[in-house]
Amino acid sequence: MSHPEPTSEPTSRPAAERTRGAGVWPLIHAERAALAADLAELTDEQWATPSLCTGLTVREVLAHLTAGASLNTVRWLAGVIRCRFDFDKQVAVRLAEQLGADPAETLTRFRRIVPSTTKPPLPAIAMLGETLVHGEDIRHPLGIRHAYPIDVVTRVAEYYQGSDMVVVARKRIEGLRLVAVDGPFTTGSGPVVSGPTIALVMAMTGRATYCDDLEGAGTEPLRARCGTA
Repeated sequence: MSHPEPTSEPTSRPAAERTRGAGVWPLIHAERAALAADLAELTDEQWATPSLCTGLTVREVLAHLTAGASLNTVRWLAGVIRCRFDFDKQVAVRLAEQLGADPAETLTRFRRIVPSTTKPPLPAIAMLGETLVHGEDIRHPLGIRHAYPIDVVTRVAEYYQGSDMVVVARKRIEGLRLVAVDGPFTTGSGPVVSGPTIALVMAMTGRATYCDDLEGAGTEPLRARCGTA
C-alpha cells in the first residue's frame, strides 16, 4: 500500500484521539512480533514467493513494512518532495532502502522496528491496518495461518469500512452489507457478504482471493471490485 498525500486533518490532535492512538500501538507491536516469528525459518525460495501485493515478493512486502515504521512526517514529506509527489516512487525508494543485502538482513531490519512508534502522517489505526493486511499478503501465499485476536481485526475492519485514506475500502463496499461470522463487525446495507472478519478486511482492501472465504449475494460484486481503485 502506498502512503497518500496528507489529508486536511489538523496536525494538533485532540487529547482523546491521542489516547486512542496510544492504545493501538501495543497491538501493532504484538502483530509485528508475531509476523517476525512466523518468518524466522523461511528458505530463500520462500522469501522470493510472490505476495498478494502485485509485483512484490514476500521479502519486499516485509521491507515495505519496515520502511513505513521508519518514516516520520518530516522524512516522509522530504521523500515525497524528492520524488516530485510521485507517491508510488516514494514507496519504491523507501522499500529499496530497507531491503538489505539478503533475506536475513531484511528480517533483522524488520525486527528492529517491532517496538517503533514512528509513522508517516497517518493515524495509528492505519498503521495497524497496514500491519494486518500486509501480514496476510505475506502469510497467505506461504500457507501460514495466524490467529488474529478478534478485537484487533474488528478494530481494523471498523476503520476500513469508513475510510479510503490509505487504500480504497469504503468505496469498494458501497451498497453491500458486510457481516462477520466470528465477531461483532457489521456495516452497510444491501446484498450480504458474510465470513471471517479477516477475510472481510482483506476483501475490503482489494484482495480477491479472500472472497473464496466469503458467502452471500454480495460476494461476487465485491470480488469484481477487488483490484480496482
